[in-house]
Amino acid sequence: MKFKLKINNFSLKDTLMCGQCFRFKIIDSDYFLVFAGSNSSKIKQEKDILIFECSTCQIDFWENYFDISTNYKKLLNNFQGDKILEKARATCGGIRILRQDPWETLISFIISANNNIPRIQSIIDRLCSNFGEKIKNGFSFPTAQHLKNYTQDDLSILKAGFRTKYIVDAIKKVNSGEIDLKKFYTINTQISKQELMKICGVGNKVSECILLFGYHKMDAFPIDVWMKKTLQEHYPNGLSEQILTCPGLAQQLLFHSKRNNLI
Repeated sequence: MKFKLKINNFSLKDTLMCGQCFRFKIIDSDYFLVFAGSNSSKIKQEKDILIFECSTCQIDFWENYFDISTNYKKLLNNFQGDKILEKARATCGGIRILRQDPWETLISFIISANNNIPRIQSIIDRLCSNFGEKIKNGFSFPTAQHLKNYTQDDLSILKAGFRTKYIVDAIKKVNSGEIDLKKFYTINTQISKQELMKICGVGNKVSECILLFGYHKMDAFPIDVWMKKTLQEHYPNGLSEQILTCPGLAQQLLFHSKRNNLI
């Protein structure tokens, strides 16, 4: 089955490769194979059209996943006047903040701690292939309920190192109800951060990533080594007014631009 979506101000490549998600593969010069939860699709971009190829395509799912309903042109226009952000916008202004599943985002960014993207992807691939369900072209991301009874020894197959104990702690706290992932949709970012940091291995940066990429809280502003460099070099006196109009989107543009030596 094929279907097409029109999406303006968008770059599929930059959106997938800017560090906010990990379950995708480049399968040829045109197509990406993208997994999200129990969904998968081959996707390619032709100008402002996304072309999807999947066996059981859910148009509504992918429209939501790529945040098609948000007016990014308006958000990007608010960055005018900040020369660094304007430069980042010119080079990677097609980035959108994906609407990902919170559980998948939580585990993915626990795995991301002090890690590089190829290794993060390998660990997540092993998690899905060993504990997920078979779907078209791969495996689903295993739910918290499905992982409920697995121990740290069981998960050693992931080769996640010290992060394995953090994954187990997240599984226990989500299944016990100590961490209610649904409530973070309706409470503010700071309170959400405090709650998420009750999970071992979830600190400031990881919690901000979870809230931005899993809950679309656009006031989240993850700071890693690349962002520290960016802030020290370009914003020594603090964030600009333009950044504060939409910190989450500004952060992704600055992060991706700095990591690729574009600013």
